[in-house]
This record gives sequence, structure tokens and C-alpha cells, in this order.
Amino acid sequence: MANAAVSKALCVAALGSALAMAGAARAQDTKVITVWDQQTNATSSKILRDASDRFEQQNPGYKVENSHVLNDAYKTKLKVAFGANQPPCVFESWGGGPLHEYVKAGQIVDLTPYLQKDAAYRDRFLPSSWKAVTFDGKTYGVAAENASAAVIFYNKDIFQQYGLTPPATWPDLMHVVQVLTSHGIAPLALANKNKWTGSMYYMYLVDRIGGPDVVRTALEGNGKGFSDPAFVEAGKYIQQLVKAGAFAQGFNGLDYDVGASRRLLYSGRAAMELMGGWEASTIQSENPSFSRKLDFFPFPGVPGGKGDPRDVIGTVGDGFLSISSQCKYPDAAFKLIQSLTDDPAMRARVGDRKIPPVKNIALDDPLLKRLQTLIVDAPNVQLWYDQALPPRLGEVHKDTTQALFGLSLTPEAAAQHMEAAAKAGG
Repeated sequence: MANAAVSKALCVAALGSALAMAGAARAQDTKVITVWDQQTNATSSKILRDASDRFEQQNPGYKVENSHVLNDAYKTKLKVAFGANQPPCVFESWGGGPLHEYVKAGQIVDLTPYLQKDAAYRDRFLPSSWKAVTFDGKTYGVAAENASAAVIFYNKDIFQQYGLTPPATWPDLMHVVQVLTSHGIAPLALANKNKWTGSMYYMYLVDRIGGPDVVRTALEGNGKGFSDPAFVEAGKYIQQLVKAGAFAQGFNGLDYDVGASRRLLYSGRAAMELMGGWEASTIQSENPSFSRKLDFFPFPGVPGGKGDPRDVIGTVGDGFLSISSQCKYPDAAFKLIQSLTDDPAMRARVGDRKIPPVKNIALDDPLLKRLQTLIVDAPNVQLWYDQALPPRLGEVHKDTTQALFGLSLTPEAAAQHMEAAAKAGG
């Protein structure tokens, strides 16, 4: 009996060892595709995980590891990873200048052959969504997230309480600021520690004052560049807002990534926020009850300005997905991108209060429909400066704009700094 027991134990041990070895072999056979993005709210990250699960089911032997990082930390993490030649396989970006730097360094896979092979997939997307990721006729990313424009979100209850209507012009906006400050309410929530948040005001004012050609000329290094009077005047308008008490106190030190500006809205301490259309999705996820109080209006026009008040700052699609040259499985990675942007994923984004950058998407939400119309009807869509500009010049822009808000730099000096940096090669 003792010998039989020993024999049985040895058999069990051998079987366990064999199973462990088989498991280890399967683990070694599993091919891991890492994906980084900054879709940190629960709903948005679930959409990506569900799409990753679909990819895994359709492509046995592959495992997708998703990593979601807050905005500013994400930018730093991505820069460090590429600098160390250890980037993720698939990653999200805003396209434009920063992505172009990686492209020029040979660190990004050219997706053109994949898109040419699957023309039906490419044709699903809005044509202008490819602009921010196409360089020298080659395409390096796919727009996964929403077509978006910066608008001024506002609390309908507060506006109704004080008899206010959405302002269409700058004098109208200043009237709203005066009424709200007189009742102890901060007109505008701004978390400008991140700098790009305040940049939205500057971008809109340059457009409203000088029109889109001013920016195009400056980006091309022609004419008066960033010393054009429109850039100086934009700084003056910003400082007019600051001096009128338009922003909640401490705004230059508040962190957007932790929701500081939105908390001001939720508590009723601020009435408005200039932010990208994605804020509707974030607020719905964070605070559904407040979401019912939310509405928006376009950035006001400036009397005598050359810009069309229908112009928007934003992008026809963002959250561009690219493949790094370090990726061991580029073919599979492109299939993953297709899963992350397939019909179920795009429909889920609509449910997340986003406008997917694809054709013929059904929108039922009245707010989303109005936002979509605003983007479609815009004579010009100006890509965010910190993405349109070369990276170093983009940082100068953010620094000088934050200093304008802090009243520590004159509008003339801010424009001079930008022009000097541009002439020095960005």
C-alpha cells in the first residue's frame, strides 16, 4: 500500500510538472502588445478594453496590455520611453508637431501600406481626420477618439438664476463676467497649471482678432510672424479678463488633470469653462447629475476682428493611434488599431458623449449634434497650437501664455519671445 501511495504521489507530481511546463510554454508563445493612452475615465478605458478583448478573441496567441495615464504625465512618459528606445507597441497621440518629431527620427511605422490595402477601412473616417498624422504624403496614425472643438461650457441653472444668456460677442462676455462677479461667483473655471488649458483663450482670440491666415503665416515663418499685432492684442484681451476677476482664484496653480476646474463647476463656485468638447464626456462620467445642467456656446466674436466667429479651435478627430518601430508585431498591431476603432467601439464612444471621426455615425444627444454641426460648419478648424507647433516652440507658447495670465509678462514681450524662438528654429 505504501508503495502504491508513493507511486500515485509521483504520478500526480509528474502530471503537475507537465501541466506547469505546458502552461509556461503557452505563456512563452503569447505575444504581448502594449498600448498606452490617456483615456483615464472609467467609461473611455472600458471601451478600449472591450475592443482589446475582441482583438484577442479574433487573434489567438496575442495579449493586449492597456495602460491609461493622465494627460501631462502621459506626455512625459511617452517622451522618456521614446528617448530610451523602449516605447509601447501602440500609443495614442495628438498628431501634429510632436508626432512628426518621432516620425523624422524613424520611430513610427508608416501605416500607408495598410490603409491602401484596406481602402474600405480608411474611407470610414472623415477625410480631414488624416491631416494631423500625414507627413510627406505618408500616414502615421488613425483617429480613434472624437472630433472636437473648444467651446465654453456653462451651468444653465446659474445663467437662469441671474437672467443671463450665452454671450455672442466680447462685450456680451464681459457683461456676464460683471454680473457673476457681483454675486460672488467666479465666471470662468480655469486650471492653468497645465498651461494648454489657458492656451485655448489665446488661440481663439488670435483667430477672432486676426483671422486664420495670421497663424498660418506665423507657422510658415513669413510676414510679421508671431509679432503680428493680433498676437499682441490677444494677450491684452486675456489680461482684461484677469483684471476683471473672470477666473477663480489661484487658477495658474490648479491642476486640470485632477479635475480642479470641474470641481469649481460642480460646487457652483464657477459658472463656465472653456474646454474641448470631450469635457461633456468627462462630466457625464464623473457627475451625471451635473451633466443635466450642462450646455455650451461658441467662443464669442471680437468687434472689428478679421476672424469668422464660426471658426473653431480643435481637431476633426484626436486620440490618434500609431505603431512604434520597436513593435515586434506591426501587422497584428494594425489589426488591434482596427479593433479599437471598429463599429462597436465607435458606437460606444457615442454613448460616452463623444463624436467619433467616422462618416454616417448616428447621434441622438442634442448637445453632441450641436457640437458636430459647429465643427462641420466651421470655415476653419485650427489645430491646438501646442500640437501644430514644433515641440520646443509649443513649450514657449504655453509658458508665455501662462505668464500672460499671471500678469508677469506683457503682451508685447510674450509676442517677442515667441517670434525670437521661432526664428531660432523653434
